Amino acid sequence: SLSHAEEKMVEMSNGCICCTLREDLLIEIGKLAKEGRFDHLLIESTGVSEPMPVAETFTFRDEEGNSLGDIAGIDTMVTVVDAYNFLRDYEGVDTLQSRGTAIGEEDERTIVNLLVDQIEFANVILMNKIDLVSTKDRQRIYAMIRSLNPKAKIHETTNSEIELERVMGTGLYDQAEAEETTGWLDSLVEYTPETEEYGISNFVYERRIPFHPERIYKVFSEEWPGVIRSKGLFWLATRLQMAGYWSQAGAMCQNQCFGFFWAAVPREHWPEDPDQLEEIKRVSVEPNGDCRQELVLIGTDMDQEALTAMLDSALLTAEELATDKDKWKECFNDPFPEWNMGINTTES
Repeated sequence: SLSHAEEKMVEMSNGCICCTLREDLLIEIGKLAKEGRFDHLLIESTGVSEPMPVAETFTFRDEEGNSLGDIAGIDTMVTVVDAYNFLRDYEGVDTLQSRGTAIGEEDERTIVNLLVDQIEFANVILMNKIDLVSTKDRQRIYAMIRSLNPKAKIHETTNSEIELERVMGTGLYDQAEAEETTGWLDSLVEYTPETEEYGISNFVYERRIPFHPERIYKVFSEEWPGVIRSKGLFWLATRLQMAGYWSQAGAMCQNQCFGFFWAAVPREHWPEDPDQLEEIKRVSVEPNGDCRQELVLIGTDMDQEALTAMLDSALLTAEELATDKDKWKECFNDPFPEWNMGINTTES
């Protein structure tokens, strides 16, 4: 006999799915799970939702200790990319406010940064509207998406038409991997030969010397020829204990405080997890421990030698390193805003 289950759609329009709707989502999914009639549940969030907070709704616990993770788990995170507008959006400086899609007056996010967040977090990416782009643009867009997320399954679609088994029941989502903050660099520099065909390459800039704050601020404000994406940690001579976080996508750049380097944290406050301790050991080099520059750059026809020289020019010189480091904060002009774990956004 054939058992036909009636389709059911629950629409929640009380606000942002990743903020105010966590408990609503818990209630609605709980109801559907108790019915025992469904194998999969498709949750469609708004196009301006950041994927990480949406995923975190499954680990969030309410005041009574209930969690979505106790009822259901995430199987796949899917992102739909509008191929027709991708290059314009990626190279533009529009904000959600300017497009009229912001969540509220304080939402200062840019289109390109939201786009990158959604691509980098996805397990499956639908490159949609390919019927509206040229073969050359389609190949370039595919290569750019692949360079941003080497591990995701990419499917080219028209009208988002795709077989269900490609987006449901894939088992591709890994919570531990999604929560991992130290593995992003390895995934970004993973070898993907199809990107080289279109001139897209990547490299990692690594140094163990602090940047002069004024010089690196100038470098961060300049154009980086060919670079479409860069991010990572940076180390300032005037903030020796703190790691800065740099993120650039298209023409939009952000810098903020990432937190303390482990070298500045008393040993008794280090994590006890063996894997975390091993990672700290891996990135630590005497005499400054894990304090370092570690930036990954992805781009089209990049001049690696020139970009490396540009970043090297911001490092402290031998003469500067020979001076008393306790006086660097007084001697070196530091134009960066005060770090309070907030984000500073600039256009380059």
